[in-house]
Amino acid sequence: MKGQKSYRNSGLKPMKDENPWLEIKEVEAWLGPTQVFRNLSLTLKQGENTAILGPNGSGKTALVKLITRNIYPIVKRGSTLKIFGNQTIKLNQLRSRIGVVSTDLEVRTPDYISAKDVVLSGLYGSIGINRNLSPKEKEIKKVQDLISELGLEDIDERSFGQLSDGERRRLLIARAMINEPEVLILDEPTNGLDLKARHQLLKYIRILCTSKSTIILITHRVEDIVKEMQRIIFLKNGAIIRDGATNDLLLSEPLGKLYETPLEIIFANGYYQVIPG
Repeated sequence: MKGQKSYRNSGLKPMKDENPWLEIKEVEAWLGPTQVFRNLSLTLKQGENTAILGPNGSGKTALVKLITRNIYPIVKRGSTLKIFGNQTIKLNQLRSRIGVVSTDLEVRTPDYISAKDVVLSGLYGSIGINRNLSPKEKEIKKVQDLISELGLEDIDERSFGQLSDGERRRLLIARAMINEPEVLILDEPTNGLDLKARHQLLKYIRILCTSKSTIILITHRVEDIVKEMQRIIFLKNGAIIRDGATNDLLLSEPLGKLYETPLEIIFANGYYQVIPG
């Protein structure tokens, strides 16, 4: 649409920033009574779409909670966690720079909120819209433009509870993108979706991978990893066991070791599939 900001571009990512957006060094962290990381080190750079793959219980959810400050690392000598170069960052600043889409957010979103207000609430970092708020005309237009970009025009007046699982997931992506975040984290984005909804969502993820936002995909499903993911990290039992280019690691033997079962990987039509080896 002429004059409308588009999240599609030439398909090329901007050059990676020499200063990483995430620096984790020798971090220990606990989720309740359970130690999830003993000595975790990880660096992620802007402009580098990255998939973090691991079986259930490997620490993927805990990693997201570390980044979003829902859990904190144990303070000890030699251990650091920096986001955008800072060890301390205000939550409102974090929300404007990092967008997160998760099943937890979907569960916490009330059924009665209109689809349009779900997206609008992303501007305020809230769940729903306070009646005392009066969105500006430019904010409303921004919501409408983004809804159009993600092909959601037909549902913007419907309530969240009336939407299918696939529509809800795409709507929450729109909510996360409303602040034009530098980083967008998709935490198990296809969980619970049927084949049609999953394929539609993967198509939108591929579009997002060519946007200005750096995409971080957290998943236990190899089929969720689109070819635009440049880097892949294997996470198991709270430790990184492999880290490298997707083309080098998304192969039958490394995957079989990650999941401790013989696997064969197939690449067709731009997507990965896994069958028993």
